[in-house]
Amino acid sequence: MRDYDSRGGFILMNTDFNKKGTVDAPPVAPQRSQDIHWQAVGVTKRDHAAINQHKPCVVWFTGLSGSGKSTIANIVEQKLHAMGLHTCLLDGDNLRHGLNNDLGFTERDRVENIRRVAEVARLMADAGLIVIVAFISPFRAGRRMARELLEANEFCEVFLDTPLEVAERRDTKGLYEKARRGMLRNFTGIDSPYEPPENAEVNIHTVITPPDEAAERIVSRLRAMGVFDLT
Repeated sequence: MRDYDSRGGFILMNTDFNKKGTVDAPPVAPQRSQDIHWQAVGVTKRDHAAINQHKPCVVWFTGLSGSGKSTIANIVEQKLHAMGLHTCLLDGDNLRHGLNNDLGFTERDRVENIRRVAEVARLMADAGLIVIVAFISPFRAGRRMARELLEANEFCEVFLDTPLEVAERRDTKGLYEKARRGMLRNFTGIDSPYEPPENAEVNIHTVITPPDEAAERIVSRLRAMGVFDLT
């Protein structure tokens, strides 16, 4: 039997009524982690890498809003693409339109936001891609969790070190102004903390480093990590 809810969607209902006129629905056991087992696959990460002709890697950009993450990440992907490498760019704003559109900006939601993108990045790395992630990712614990999902030398953390006052001046979206006026809650750098990396693979001071130069430094670091070398 179908019925419609107030939003126009339909609801599936069990039509097996008992003698008292109530619905008899079988109890549903909750899904527990011990009921889930890892399924082995026949095509490995190394097999994907062999076809792609480069090693998988996650390049994780972190920094304040306005630090240049999306701009530099986009340049890095263009450079890698021009080299014939297989990439995917995961941008924080874009994923909040889809995968993470049910999340807000509380600390708990931000943790879940990073957990999801880290898992997606891991799956893409398993497919042999160079995954470029551009998220504020304000908490060290979240970035550490993302790193620990990957094998050694598959994670490159890029810290775009930008003073708050500079990030505010660059803000074309007016987000800092809204946060200062109390119109945006839990905004990183204003009423929510940002924990800078302690040992990032690449540390870029964006006040003195142009975006294209920053992108070249990142590509050079990936080369030094052996991402482009399958030997």
